[in-house]
Amino acid sequence: MLKTKLTELLGIDHPVVSAPMGSVSGGRLATAVTAAGGLGLVGVSYGDAAFIDEHLPIAAAGGGVWGAGCVMFTFDERPGLWDKVLGYAPPVVALSFGNADQVRRYVSEARSAGAHAVVQVHEPEQAEAALAAGASALIAQGAEAGGHHKVRATMPLIPTIVDLVQGAVPVIAAGGVADGRGLAACLALGADGVMLGTRFTATEESLATPGFKATLPTTRAADTVNTRIFDQVRGIPWDRAYPARAVANDFYRTWGHREDELIAHRAEVEPDWAAAVAADDVQQRAMFAGEVVDLVNDIRPAGELVRELVTEAESVIARVSAATRG
Repeated sequence: MLKTKLTELLGIDHPVVSAPMGSVSGGRLATAVTAAGGLGLVGVSYGDAAFIDEHLPIAAAGGGVWGAGCVMFTFDERPGLWDKVLGYAPPVVALSFGNADQVRRYVSEARSAGAHAVVQVHEPEQAEAALAAGASALIAQGAEAGGHHKVRATMPLIPTIVDLVQGAVPVIAAGGVADGRGLAACLALGADGVMLGTRFTATEESLATPGFKATLPTTRAADTVNTRIFDQVRGIPWDRAYPARAVANDFYRTWGHREDELIAHRAEVEPDWAAAVAADDVQQRAMFAGEVVDLVNDIRPAGELVRELVTEAESVIARVSAATRG
């Protein structure tokens, strides 16, 4: 078994975390990952009350160490929902996409509620702010990730954050990991665990739609793009510093280079787009996926994936160790 500062901190068996992807990471996926010995996170990202009340009880009923992932700037816009999340007593709260003041406030309140506060960062300055706020652990996310990210790549970012932290808290690597080789590589860079999003999207328990799941095994990294249009059509005020990596489709090909025009005509475009999303039209809907989509070739149970990740990582570590001794 792979024992790290992360497994020791949380009391979990494996240093594997499922990313809290909004509308994808529900209670069933979180429960499956936690039951397999990892950390399962429910993606309550945008603060939807009905989603919170449906999926957090499922994760809580499963027992073990589970968590909720919250996008800080959106929770600030929805009073009362943060307290609703904490009311379900998640052992872990994963916080992302907030400024330094928001990080301080959300970390403080999460820890006061008895939860481990894990903060996602994309650059050293954010890591320093999260440490100063009292974060229990950091998620260092590289630009290879699906969904929203900044610009620094995972491989140089991880050791940079590890050196900055100097062992004060565990560091979880995110972006560009889909199998045991990626887990072993991140451990070699000094990380204490990994968080996977795209690979867990392609599991039986994820809430990804049938069309989305069917698309992933036939998609390659070259088919993904960094874009803001899926946020713009939904009217979500994401900072320009955070584009989102998604699978290119007809909606992107129509609007990807016409962002200002899309913003101007959103009221006309959004109803038809929303109807297409409801119909699971993969040529219109947002399908956030990272560069590791090249390594996604099937849909499998999440628990099986956790166990395979660890087994493969152990094998890789043993093989490299044997080779270097020779």
